[in-house]
Amino acid sequence: MNPRQMNVSMLAAERHAYAPYIDGLRAIAVLAVIAYHLHPQWLPGGLAGVDIFFVISGFVVSASVGALSSVSLSRFVLYFYARRVQRIAPALIVCLVATALASVLFIPSAWLSDTNSKTGLFAFFGLSNLVLAKTGNDYFSPRVEFNPYMHTWSLGVEEQFYLIFPVLFFLWVSKAPRRKLTLVLFGAGFAASLVCAKWLAVGHETLAFYLIFSRFWELAAGVMLYQALVLCGRPFGVAERGATWVTSSAALLSLGLVAVGLALSAPNTFPFPGALLPVAGTLGLLGFLHGRRTEGMLHRVLASRGVVFIGRISYSLYLWHWPVIVLLRWTTGIDTALEKTVAAVLTFALASASYYFVENPVRRSPRLRQWPRPAVIGSGFGVIVLGAALTFGLYQQQPRLSLSVVSHQADDWYPYGALNQRYAGCSEKWDTRKLDDGPVWTYSRVGCNVPARYASRLFVIGDSHAMAYSLMFRELALQTGVEVLSYNNGGCAFIGFLPVDRADATRCKAYDDDAFAEILEKVRPGDVVFLPSLRLPRFSDQFARFDDRAAHDAMFSGASLAERRAREQEAIQLLHKLTARGAKVVLEAPEPVFRTPAFRCADWFNRDNPICTPGGQVPRADVEAYRAPVLDSYARIAQAVPSVSVWDPLPVLCPDDVCSMHTGGVPLFFDGDHISGYANRLLAPHFQKFIVTLMDAPRT
Repeated sequence: MNPRQMNVSMLAAERHAYAPYIDGLRAIAVLAVIAYHLHPQWLPGGLAGVDIFFVISGFVVSASVGALSSVSLSRFVLYFYARRVQRIAPALIVCLVATALASVLFIPSAWLSDTNSKTGLFAFFGLSNLVLAKTGNDYFSPRVEFNPYMHTWSLGVEEQFYLIFPVLFFLWVSKAPRRKLTLVLFGAGFAASLVCAKWLAVGHETLAFYLIFSRFWELAAGVMLYQALVLCGRPFGVAERGATWVTSSAALLSLGLVAVGLALSAPNTFPFPGALLPVAGTLGLLGFLHGRRTEGMLHRVLASRGVVFIGRISYSLYLWHWPVIVLLRWTTGIDTALEKTVAAVLTFALASASYYFVENPVRRSPRLRQWPRPAVIGSGFGVIVLGAALTFGLYQQQPRLSLSVVSHQADDWYPYGALNQRYAGCSEKWDTRKLDDGPVWTYSRVGCNVPARYASRLFVIGDSHAMAYSLMFRELALQTGVEVLSYNNGGCAFIGFLPVDRADATRCKAYDDDAFAEILEKVRPGDVVFLPSLRLPRFSDQFARFDDRAAHDAMFSGASLAERRAREQEAIQLLHKLTARGAKVVLEAPEPVFRTPAFRCADWFNRDNPICTPGGQVPRADVEAYRAPVLDSYARIAQAVPSVSVWDPLPVLCPDDVCSMHTGGVPLFFDGDHISGYANRLLAPHFQKFIVTLMDAPRT
């Protein structure tokens, strides 16, 4: 076949690869996903809309190239990828860059957003699903609910599928076609992927959800359906005959399977077995509606003008709906009917603009049709790289561009900002290394004009609350010469008194055992070991408010009391080992805990968010009541281990009858329980005096 004939063949393939009812199915899929993301209780299995998309994508991408014949591998690959670049890249790039700009303006840096920029950058290259799988946050964890790029995981799966598709499908369109062999190859991939999905579903749910290995079967199912129809003599795009009662009934039954899947599938069962019903129903609808004229009721509904329009803009709807929802979640909130309506209206407005001004002009450009396909692919990749570079630059400039006071006054909010002073010519020095899942920070000083006042060291072991004291530790090292070694593992309180689930307990024990063993090996007489951790129940986290009753029970119930007494005995045994080496041990008296994350309520655009409603104050009497059981435990531990003392930050953080998250308009807390950079500076003299007094005291 000469190039002109092949171009005619390819244009014919494009014209034939459209059926209105497929856009109707896309409409069902995208509306289900949007409904689920707006309010999961509306449609508990609504995320199965993504599985419907996967099946449709496999079917349609096969139909778009399946009519080709006698094509060389190189021409086929170039044709396929040129079409994919024109279809996927323009709207995606615009959405990702716009989302990055909005994120930089309105979302401050925090634990809750620390994977956002990386997810967005990898999304340009179809790899965001790998980032999300690696971070260990499943689809339903709080962190991804606040990641405006989370939804791009499914595009990553599709794009990775498109790397495999041309190789497997080429035999279908080659000069010596082996169509049944191609069907066998996709069938083998389908079976292997389904087995993988079932295997990963137990114990590796996050990997099962995000990775191509456990999703390939859904896309392959659509490919195999197309191939089976063609091999049975039912080519795409030809209206064969009207619907019979058999095919109509089968199509309605298939729709019922989709409906049951959307309504009843448990979110934590995807992709296996949760996707089985939606995938089977979608295959049935595609198969039984294929080649039929539009006189049937179901066919007419799916091919109606309004439904088809939603289907045609479904790609842009999918791209824009999640950033809109997440940005509202970060700012005004998205809890009320009005806010959900605003989200839906914005989504449709942005999607329509994307469809008419980005998708269609590029996809249907007569000029681009004249370009050599390598030029289309190369230009597309160049624009992708440019978009990623622009996004990277936006995030690098976030402190300057952000509209949030948290970013503009970073030294007051974050505990890892620059120290405001130098001491005797000294410069601070940071070193870090990994121990299991947590970092070990070493803070010291260099270039000093005077020798260190103390040869003793401060060892710190604890959770994120230990890390929140980093500026205070650095100032201690700079002014006194005391070397600080800080062992931190988020969510793992060392000598914690609060209940933890089994998975966290196993993870924390592994780190705590290794960190404690290393400290025990290194500690010398005169060294101090500081044990800061969260030991009060939270009323809120960075992502949500918690139930007050649950917090009360975690502190005062009979089971909690028994648990705390058991932990006291474990603590006594551990601390005896430290004091036997000549170390002095310091426990941290609990800080206040609040019902509002301060950094999410600091600006004009988020102060009315529902998470800010409890306010940033709590009576000191309430704080003291929650602290009392912990301080009682400390007293019993100190009685059993005489070299144990307690450092209390409360008099500095809360000198009055009401504890506040701010003082004089400056934050004392970053979220509901981690202190700010400003609080670090307030506490530093108090803590330094406490530690050096211990180091100066005679050894017992």
